[in-house]
Amino acid sequence: MLTRTFAISVLTLLIAMPASAQSPAGGDVILMTPEGDVLDYVPDAADVIVRTNKRGQRVLIDHYGNLVATEMRRSDFGAGRRAPGGLPGVDDYARAGQDQLQEDPGFFPSPPQSDYQGSTGSLPTYPDNNEGFQEQPLPGDGIASDNMGDSDMASLDPDLPAIEQRQPDPVITLDGKKSQYEITALQVFLDRSGASPGVIDGKMGMNVSKAVAAYDRITGETLDPNNIEDIMTRLGYTGGLPIMEYEITAADAAGPYVAAIPEDYAHKAALPGMSYTSVTEALAERFHMDEGYLKALNPGVDFTIPGSIVKVVNPGQPKSGQVARIVADKFRKQVYAYDEAGQLLAAYPASIGSSDTPSPSGLHTVERVALNPNYTYNPKINFQQGNNTKVLTIPPGPNGPVGTVWIALSKPTYGIHGTPDPSRIGRSQSHGCIRLTNWDATELAKMVKPGVTVEFID
Repeated sequence: MLTRTFAISVLTLLIAMPASAQSPAGGDVILMTPEGDVLDYVPDAADVIVRTNKRGQRVLIDHYGNLVATEMRRSDFGAGRRAPGGLPGVDDYARAGQDQLQEDPGFFPSPPQSDYQGSTGSLPTYPDNNEGFQEQPLPGDGIASDNMGDSDMASLDPDLPAIEQRQPDPVITLDGKKSQYEITALQVFLDRSGASPGVIDGKMGMNVSKAVAAYDRITGETLDPNNIEDIMTRLGYTGGLPIMEYEITAADAAGPYVAAIPEDYAHKAALPGMSYTSVTEALAERFHMDEGYLKALNPGVDFTIPGSIVKVVNPGQPKSGQVARIVADKFRKQVYAYDEAGQLLAAYPASIGSSDTPSPSGLHTVERVALNPNYTYNPKINFQQGNNTKVLTIPPGPNGPVGTVWIALSKPTYGIHGTPDPSRIGRSQSHGCIRLTNWDATELAKMVKPGVTVEFID
C-alpha cells in the first residue's frame, strides 16, 4: 500500500503541471475517468488514495472503493474506442483501472472537483415570468472578494436555536454486500424524507452518510441504514418501490435539445438555450438520477422512441413547507433549511466556495428568487474565460452556469443556485456561491421568500 505521504507527493506533482496537462488540448499527462472523460480538476490529496495497477499506472480511488481516475500519457494509449479530444484506447484504460479495484478497493473519501470554467459570483439576469415570488430590487454590482471582513455582517440572534456541533457526520458503513437496488432504496427513502442524497446512483458515498445524519435530525429518530427490510416497508407508505417503470412520451423525445454545451462562454451565449443534450440527461434529472445509472438500468433501450418503457428511480413528491432560516455549513458541505420554530425541514448536499474563492461568512438574507434565469458573464467582476473580454448574456436552461434556479442573497453577487453537473455536488468546489442539484435548488426555492436568513458557518 502506498503511503499518504507518497499520495500527497504524487498529487503535488500533478498540481505543479501546466493546466494544459490536465486537458486534451495539450500536455502528455492526463487523468482519465472510468467513462473515458479527461478529468478537468486535480483531486485533493486528503480525499483519495493513489495506488499502482498491474500495468504500472497510478490510479486514484475514493473512500468507497470507486475508481476516480487513472493517470495516463498520450503515448500510453493503445487501440480502442476514442475519448473526448480524439484520445484512443479508453477500453484498455478502463480495464487497467478496474483490475486494481477488484484486488484492493481502498477506503478514501470522494474527490473534490473543480467547476466549469466560470464563476457564479456574477449576477444572473432575471426573467419577468417568475410567478409566485415577490419582486425585489436587484443587489448591487459588488465584486466578490477574498477579503471578507465581519464589519458588514449582522450579529447572530442569541435566541436562535443552536446549530449542529462541529464534528463531522459519521461515515456510514453497510453490513455485508448490499446490492445496488438496496442502496438505491436507501437513497430514495432519504430523498423522500427531505434528507437529499444528491444524485441517486445505487452507490454509497459521503452524500448518503450526510443524508442519514440529516434524516435523524429531521425526524428525531435514528435510521438503521442496514435494515433494508424496514426501509422497503416504509417506502411502501411513502410512494412505493424505489424503481418504477416509465413510458417515454413524444414530448420527452422532442426536447428541445442541443447537440452539446460548448465550453466557450461566447459560444454558450450564441445558443438559443442551455437545454439538455439528450433524453437520458433530461430524464435523469427529472427522476433525481445519475445519467449513467439510468442507462445501466435500461441496457439496449432507445430513449428517443416514444412508447419505450424504461426503469427509473421513484423519488416521490418534493418537500413542502415554509423555510424561515437557511444554514450553509461549509465544513459539512451541507445546506439545512429550518422552519419558524427551528425544526429542520430539509437538508441538501452542496458545493460551497473554495480556498481560492471563499463563500462569505455571517448572516445574510434572501433578496429574490428567479426560476430559469439567464446568466450574465462579466469579466470585470469575476474572471476572464478564454478570450472573452465583453459582457455576455448566457440564455436560461438546465445546463446554464447556475442551472434552473437563482436565489439571490443580500451579499452582492452571491446566491444559492442549481448546476449543470449534479453528480459533482458535495464533492466539488464552487466559486463562492452555494450550489445544489437543480431539483434540490428548485425544491428549496419554492419554500423560501425574500427576507429568509442565510447563515454561513465554517
